[in-house]
Order: sequence, then structure tokens, then C-alpha cells
Amino acid sequence: MITASQIRAARALLDWSKQDLADKAIISVNAVARLEKGDVDPRLSTVTAVEKAIAKAGVILLPNGDMGEGARFAKPKR
Repeated sequence: MITASQIRAARALLDWSKQDLADKAIISVNAVARLEKGDVDPRLSTVTAVEKAIAKAGVILLPNGDMGEGARFAKPKR
């Protein structure tokens, strides 16, 4: 499942505000803020909407491995 730091990293890569992500995922800005704090147990539908919006924008989420979790562009920007 996506983590708070992955959401923040993806937004930074995309140069999106919380409002931008909320608009793309069709959720509230407050929901984005709560997800990024990581102190809530979000609904699966909210998490799925955020993951889909980020993926559609061309960012993939990196699992927590030896180098830690994160986000990166799926294809190099040109």
C-alpha cells in the first residue's frame, strides 16, 4: 500500500500541490493532507484513487527495499 512519504515524493516529482492531487484523484484536499501525515487508516477507495492518479501521471512507486521506498518517473522526461 502507498505510504505518506511516497505520496509526498510523487507530488514533488509532479510539481503538484495537494489541491492538484485531490483534483486528479477526485478526493478532498483534507483527505490528501491526512494521508500525507500518515496518522489515519484511510479507506481503500481513497488510497486506490491516489495511486491511480499518480500512475496516470507517469510516476511509479518503489517498494520499501534495501534503498528505501520512494517514487520515480516511469519513463525519462524529455
